[in-house]
Parts: sequence; structure tokens; C-alpha cells
Amino acid sequence: MAKKIAIFILILLILSTFYSSKFEVRGDSVVSSQVIDEVSARKLDPEAQILSNYLTRFDSPLQYHAQDFVDAARVYGLDWKMLPAIAGVESTFGKFIPGGYNAWGWGVYGDQAIYFGSWREAMFTIAKGLRENYLDRGLTEPYAMNRAYATSPHWGGKVTYFMNDMEKFAQKYEAENIVADVGFPPVKIAATSGLLTQR
Repeated sequence: MAKKIAIFILILLILSTFYSSKFEVRGDSVVSSQVIDEVSARKLDPEAQILSNYLTRFDSPLQYHAQDFVDAARVYGLDWKMLPAIAGVESTFGKFIPGGYNAWGWGVYGDQAIYFGSWREAMFTIAKGLRENYLDRGLTEPYAMNRAYATSPHWGGKVTYFMNDMEKFAQKYEAENIVADVGFPPVKIAATSGLLTQR
């Protein structure tokens, strides 16, 4: 019995040594120190919040990278909806890819494809490529980009459809969140204020 207790204590000591080097205690939770080093949390920009919710509707793996989309668009001066719209056409928002985080069909010719190390790397690389190879050459909207980007004559129309759909979603999302923030529709604010002044 004493031998079992000694083994049990030894195992606890080994485990506590292992876990104390790998984890930090913060408040009531235990957080991996590796995660702390690699992730810096920040609040999503309004466009990223909208985009994340939009991509969630498609069960897209890109929904968790909405801020990266917005950041890449800002750095290279793109419409924040363009890069996700292209991913919608080329891979159903990242669900069907050749591999290597390439949801945009970027450099895909037959059996050849360009692979990236992460979604973020892909977004910034492709945003830069769109800026330099398309927008800077006057191809500023999907219909103009179509012939150079894709062999399908319908590509530009499909990208435009997703960009417009995101814009409609954004308008609806913003309207619903104004109501949620205030607690009741804005029209009622004026009516309520008017009633209060009559008392």
C-alpha cells in the first residue's frame, strides 16, 4: 500500500512539474503559455464583425479570420468585401480548396497550385497581388478583372453577387445592432422623448 502511495505521489510531482512549465494560471482559468505568446486578442473592427457573421452562415473556416481579411484590404487599399467574395466563388469560402490555404484559386492551373502556410499569409499575398496586378492596372472591379483572373466568363458576375450580398448583409446587420444597442428601434426614441417633454 505504501508503495502505491509513493508511486501516486511521484506521478503527481511529475505532472505538476510538466503543467507548471506549460500553463499559467490567470484568475479562475488555466491558459497555455504557448497560446499567450502566439495570440494577442483585440476587438474586431466593425467590418470584421460583419464579415465573421456573414461567413458563419456558410460554415466557412474563414469566419475566424475576418479581421485578417479587413487588415489585408486596408493595407492594400481594397474593398473589404472583394477578397472574401473571390473566396466565395473559387472555393465556397474556403471549404473546397486544393490545399495550402488557397481559397482563391490563386496560381491554380490544372494540377499546379500555389500553397500558403496560413490563411493570413494567403490573404496578404493575394491582396498585394490584386493591388499590383489588377487595381493598379485599372482593373478595379470584378467584371474588369474577369478576363485576367478566370477563364469562366461568369466569374465577375459571381464575385459581384457575393460583394453585393455582403453589402446587403452589412446594412441589415448594422440596423439590427443599432436596435440591440439602444434596446428599442430608433423611431421610438424620438416618440419617447416627445412624450417625456409633454409631462
